[in-house]
Amino acid sequence: MKLESLIDELTEDLTPVRPRRFWADLLVLALIAAVELALLFALGIAHLDLERMAAQPTMGWRLISLGVISLLSGFLAVRSLDPAYSAKDALRWLGVIVVLCLAYGLVMNGPPPGTASLLQRLDWRSGIQCASKIVLLSLPPLAALALLCRRGAPTDLRRTPLLSGLAAAAWGAFVFVFACPFNDPLYIVVWYGIACGLVTLAARLLMPRIARW
Repeated sequence: MKLESLIDELTEDLTPVRPRRFWADLLVLALIAAVELALLFALGIAHLDLERMAAQPTMGWRLISLGVISLLSGFLAVRSLDPAYSAKDALRWLGVIVVLCLAYGLVMNGPPPGTASLLQRLDWRSGIQCASKIVLLSLPPLAALALLCRRGAPTDLRRTPLLSGLAAAAWGAFVFVFACPFNDPLYIVVWYGIACGLVTLAARLLMPRIARW
């Protein structure tokens, strides 16, 4: 086979990658996030008693932790769409931040009052509902990141999906904080963690199938 024929065969199914604008991609994600949060309040799903919510001891922890994680992971996910960028070290440090946020939530209030059993505190029926809602709220940003991945040219098809899944999951959990009726740190760590883990795992398994490279 001639060299020219081999090159033609290898490039037959390839399509050019459109030039990307990093800040434009971030703006798309920001607009989707803003619309989702606005709809939550417009539809009356979110709690409107913000004064009572602010008095909850875990409110600041949840909003700050999830906000930081979603912003950092989203920023890194978009950067990782550049084939020349490697998120290896950044993902490692992001993992440290996630662990610290979870650990702080579990120890911030000390032992909970009362003698409720572990099963009562976890309330698995409500937990499954909460986790399901977080997963649903994670789908719009995850779909946007998947489309950006399709348009980009990521070369690290392990870390880019992980970052995308974590960003979408953290944002979905952030939005759900405004509608969540539970305040027990153990409940939050377990069920929010399960929901975020499922979204991240799904992104890790599915996104490499739609990436160009």
